[in-house]
Amino acid sequence: MHKFAKPLLQHYFEQNSLVESDTASFNEFIEKGLPQIIEENKIIEPTIIPQNIDDFKIKLDKIWVGQPEITEADGSKRAIFPVEARLRKISYAAPVYIEVSAHINDVQRESFVTQIGNLPIMLKSKFCHLHGLNREQLIEKGEDPDDPGGYFIVNGTEKVLIDIEDLAANKLLVEEANSGISEYVGKIFSEHGNYKIPHQIERLKDGIFYLSFTRVKRVPVIVMIKALGMVKDEEIMRAVSKDQHYEEVLINLFEFVDIKKDEDAVDYVAKKIGITQTREIRLERMYELLDKYLLPHLGTTPEARAKKAYNLAKMIKRFILVANETVPEDDKDHFMNKRLKLSGDLLADLFRVNLKILIGDLLYNFQRIVKRGKFPSIKVIIRDKLLTSRIYSSMATGNWVGGRKGISQRIQRINFLNTLSHLQRVVSPLSSSQENFAARELHSTHFGRLCPSETPEGTNIGLRKNLALLAHISTSTEEQDVIKHLKSFGLHPAGD
Repeated sequence: MHKFAKPLLQHYFEQNSLVESDTASFNEFIEKGLPQIIEENKIIEPTIIPQNIDDFKIKLDKIWVGQPEITEADGSKRAIFPVEARLRKISYAAPVYIEVSAHINDVQRESFVTQIGNLPIMLKSKFCHLHGLNREQLIEKGEDPDDPGGYFIVNGTEKVLIDIEDLAANKLLVEEANSGISEYVGKIFSEHGNYKIPHQIERLKDGIFYLSFTRVKRVPVIVMIKALGMVKDEEIMRAVSKDQHYEEVLINLFEFVDIKKDEDAVDYVAKKIGITQTREIRLERMYELLDKYLLPHLGTTPEARAKKAYNLAKMIKRFILVANETVPEDDKDHFMNKRLKLSGDLLADLFRVNLKILIGDLLYNFQRIVKRGKFPSIKVIIRDKLLTSRIYSSMATGNWVGGRKGISQRIQRINFLNTLSHLQRVVSPLSSSQENFAARELHSTHFGRLCPSETPEGTNIGLRKNLALLAHISTSTEEQDVIKHLKSFGLHPAGD
């Protein structure tokens, strides 16, 4: 080894952790993910309210997480360190507090802070007592100073959350279809909060482009664009491409030239999917469907319709370019088209679903008491054990929301390298019982990101992988920084 290499490597490992991406993901979840989930569920409106009241709302105002603590048998609370949690077979978790207010006829009735549960804390994250301690202090607290952290302690067991490799959401991928009528097929998974809605674009033998999503099955894309407010044929053609008039688009425009108003287009789609009420109700239900479930990542309000129309036009262009072999089809095994779900993202999914269950339970308890003629205080009907027990259960068993199994695993301590390897594991959601040859193969884009040799033999080969030891996972905020720098160098976004 070169004489300068050793001190450089030593300095690198002193300054950087091998599980830094995971701890950063957990910190992001606590600082930004939790408030965002609360924002999504901010206002709770019971359907059954006392008779003498016109309007009653429960508002979730603020959420924050304390430091890891333990409540002893006598009710006293004190800070807990990981070594004690391991020895006493308890969880290394911190209380989650929320500020709740009740509003009667838009006037605040009560406002209070309550604990809604306990959240397991990742070791060495910002919210852990070990954060920022030096080697001597770590030894004093009973910890191995070389332990990287990045895992949780649930009921005394060390648990690691496995990174999930999934197709990138909100990105159109056009590839040759294996089956069906359409030669090529474009797919996009639109993700917004806890929605993840698959959309599919096809071109059938009649030359018409069709879009499918949720209840909407094979509706002409041009009609959808018109329904979103872009009704002029010239405007649609310009949105697809400013410099070239594609014959494929002209065929579609001629087919639906009679639809001149957005309401007529909305009515056409409503009839096509089998909404049979009066025209007003048809339009209302269809607009709700378009706002909520069509490309929700672009927005779920009427203001986002123009953006959705423009995006659909661009998707048609992309489809035509791939179908005409002007640009290559998308490779879904290319790592550019993949995203990794780290601990923070997985916990956000878990917390979002379980908070909805807690809110459902709160509403049930409130309405049950109101039916008896009483008016309960919100403080009394929040069950803090519900959220805690559900999160602990998922962490202990590894059964996650969305029917995924094996997300949380008992950490392997056979040797130090084995532990590091387990903390860096990446799993594909594909079934190990199916062939999936392309997904199992080593791809050139894995270079420097995934270890080419560490994968199990047998059915899981190529589906269970490991991050390269020094791999760093970039985040969306880093992408925004790159775009900001490019703009400062004179880059102009398309359409400007």
